[in-house]
Amino acid sequence: MSTTETLKELAEHVEAALEEHVRSWEIACGELTVSIHRDRVAKVMRFLRDDAACRFTTLIDICGVDWPSRPDRFDVVYHLLSMHHNHRVRVMLTTDEDTPVDSLVSIFPAANWFEREAFDMYGVLFNNHPDLRRILTDYGFHGHPLRKDFPLTGFTQVVYDEEHKRVVTEPVSLVQEYRDFDFLSPWEGARYVLPGDEKAGAKS
Repeated sequence: MSTTETLKELAEHVEAALEEHVRSWEIACGELTVSIHRDRVAKVMRFLRDDAACRFTTLIDICGVDWPSRPDRFDVVYHLLSMHHNHRVRVMLTTDEDTPVDSLVSIFPAANWFEREAFDMYGVLFNNHPDLRRILTDYGFHGHPLRKDFPLTGFTQVVYDEEHKRVVTEPVSLVQEYRDFDFLSPWEGARYVLPGDEKAGAKS
């Protein structure tokens, strides 16, 4: 049986068992993605872990995708691995900035730090998480860096203050608003004289 046929059989099994919880599924690029209702995530994940035909006992990752123009702007994406059947599945749901998703820490303990990362980077909230706080950014960090509306420069920068003799946080200040980056390789020959190269053409 081919990989696609195996995944199709798995998807149909999951859909038949969780019909009211599954919104849709698709197989693309040799991978199965199952879209579910936000409020059914715990039941779906418990089934995928415990069902004999699934046995997805390993949570590989939880990540997010930001679609600012949508009312439910975030995709929350779970990647699961069944080492017993050698299958992978991607489970996806949508949520907004204010509606929390049920935490999976009681089902997959590894979800603890993954959910904290999704909260830190995107601002996705998780119900009943034992310690939902930032994990990658600093204390007092403002905003969520992987949102599409977060500025590339950030809001603050860390610098060493000579007067106070310590590291301080201050608002980002750019010396110029726009920079013209040149991606030409000097080894291929730039169309202008690079600083310092004017000496190369001078006669000794």
